[in-house]
Amino acid sequence: MRPRDLIPFLAITFLISWGILALYVFAPGPMAGMFGDLSGEHPLFYLAVYAPAIAAMAVVLYRYGFAGLRGFLARLLLWRASVYWYILLLVGVPLVFYVSAFFKEGTYDTLFPFASVQAYLLALLLMAIKGPVEEIGWRGLALPLLQRSMAPIWAAVVLGAIWGLWHLPAFVLSGTPQSAWAFTPFFVGTIAISVIITPLFNSTRGSILLPALLHLQLINPLWPDAQPYDIWLFAALAVVVVWLNRDSMFTRRGAVTQVLPK
Repeated sequence: MRPRDLIPFLAITFLISWGILALYVFAPGPMAGMFGDLSGEHPLFYLAVYAPAIAAMAVVLYRYGFAGLRGFLARLLLWRASVYWYILLLVGVPLVFYVSAFFKEGTYDTLFPFASVQAYLLALLLMAIKGPVEEIGWRGLALPLLQRSMAPIWAAVVLGAIWGLWHLPAFVLSGTPQSAWAFTPFFVGTIAISVIITPLFNSTRGSILLPALLHLQLINPLWPDAQPYDIWLFAALAVVVVWLNRDSMFTRRGAVTQVLPK
């Protein structure tokens, strides 16, 4: 694929997501009358969230057909990574939320805010089939194409900024999870997370699975609300990750640039 394939990918992504949310912003009455009030569990909200994955698969399908699409999605099965990345996923991310929440509140009301294990697993499942699907587009297609023309650190920053901007309509629309948050810290956070994910992605030779698991950990409903303190701690963590991976973050040598595995 070519770097200019980013253009149709981004066009489709923003057209679907911003189009749906714009209709609810500028025509809330007719939209609510036809489809009901928008919420984080509304089918149209899921469609908006799935837009990057839909766009990526559409571009790959157009360029390479169904065989190419199967090869592209096979990157969802890449799981091999250094044990240190799994420690970050399983221990580091939760630690960021708990430390940040302690600074925010000074204490914890509870470490398990669910009525039962079953209730938690259901909430986790709903998160798993929502946000992580984005990674099929962002890390599956956009990051490799960006790394064809820039070093991973700059590709991460550019993609993080696009990723953050893509969420913007959700911040001005009541009923969405982001409507209760401030956009600026969130925008900084998307760039920080993008920087953290990039060396993970490159070290796994283009895995979509590991970035998706990290994404799921970021929205895991078990972790305490730590906004916006968690953003600044993730930003600090991004600096540490860049330092530890400085030999690979500032050069394109070793960066994953293939959308389809060889």
